[in-house]
Amino acid sequence: MDFSWPQEYLDFKQSIIQFAKEELNKDTIERDETQTFSPTLWKKCANFGIQGLAIEKAYGGPLEEVDFMRAMLAMEGLGYGCDDNGLAFGLNAQMWTVQTPILHFGSEAQKEKYLRPMARGEMIGAHGLTEPNSGSDVFSMQLTATKVDGGYQLNGKKHLITLGPICDVVLLFASTKPSLGKWGISAFLVEKGTPGFRQSNKKSKLGMRSVPIGDLEFTDCFIPEEQLIGKEGLGFSILNHSLEYDRCCILASQLGAMERQLEQAIDYAKKREQFKQPIKSFQSVTNRIADMKLRLETSRLLLYKTAWLKQQGETAMLEAALLKLQLSESFVASSIDAMRTFGGISYLTETGVERDLRDAVGGVLYAGTSDIQRNIISKLLGL
Repeated sequence: MDFSWPQEYLDFKQSIIQFAKEELNKDTIERDETQTFSPTLWKKCANFGIQGLAIEKAYGGPLEEVDFMRAMLAMEGLGYGCDDNGLAFGLNAQMWTVQTPILHFGSEAQKEKYLRPMARGEMIGAHGLTEPNSGSDVFSMQLTATKVDGGYQLNGKKHLITLGPICDVVLLFASTKPSLGKWGISAFLVEKGTPGFRQSNKKSKLGMRSVPIGDLEFTDCFIPEEQLIGKEGLGFSILNHSLEYDRCCILASQLGAMERQLEQAIDYAKKREQFKQPIKSFQSVTNRIADMKLRLETSRLLLYKTAWLKQQGETAMLEAALLKLQLSESFVASSIDAMRTFGGISYLTETGVERDLRDAVGGVLYAGTSDIQRNIISKLLGL
């Protein structure tokens, strides 16, 4: 098996790392403390070409076809160079759960209308799936889309939607035929300002505080038929398709963050002295760092395998579940080990060490909790 990367990919990754370090890290602590989303940084990323990585050239991307391996490596570089995990998370959320479904399942008119503005950073898209009573049990959703003359009428609520409070359009999943369960779910594009559509204010949260999260409410909200993505009942397929891409690239950025975290821990262990010697002399410290390295490399192998399968056009449901479980849990564990390595100062906001831990916790919850990933893995193993 060849684990090498084309030099062009590596050079591109390095350019993203440099861009992120120079342009995206100037006020991370302040934006985290005030829970402020930065449209300026979002636009800078678009100008550099980040959002375009998930789009074909025909709709504003850099290449004739999306090169997913190149994009995944690029998002890993973004996570390494950008110390704002919330910004990286928000970008990935739009790129792989909004842009990708539109690219693969949307009509030509939908692609033209939404993909170019998203690539330019002029439009923000959210992914509307979770509901107050439909989280892990995602297909028990209560938001309905009732067929009426010329379109559909939406009634219900979405909950904990990343970018929800500020999005210009939401890719929304609703039940068009509740009696069919998951096969009765359809996907729609609903624009900000549509009568009957209300976006909540952002909600305060533990981590990734620079990307807003909130609720979406729909009350007798009419949307024309041309806003349906594909056909009725296609929602389940669209969701499964996009989540495999989503987990790869969101987790790629977290892998980059884990590598940055490891390097910082090693550097500190070499410099910090206690009992008249650097703390790298203490086995308890070096053992923790060894564990951080092990988590990083095992996670990397799962990530690259899953991304490779998607590039080949293969299904990767099992691999994506294994990856989501392994990498999200590893980021939490390594963040705790980093804090123990840095000691008391890691508890201070100014170091940024504690922020990585707060940001990491969300990974065991969003895009399917760790418990759900274990259920998926067990089911696919025939249990």
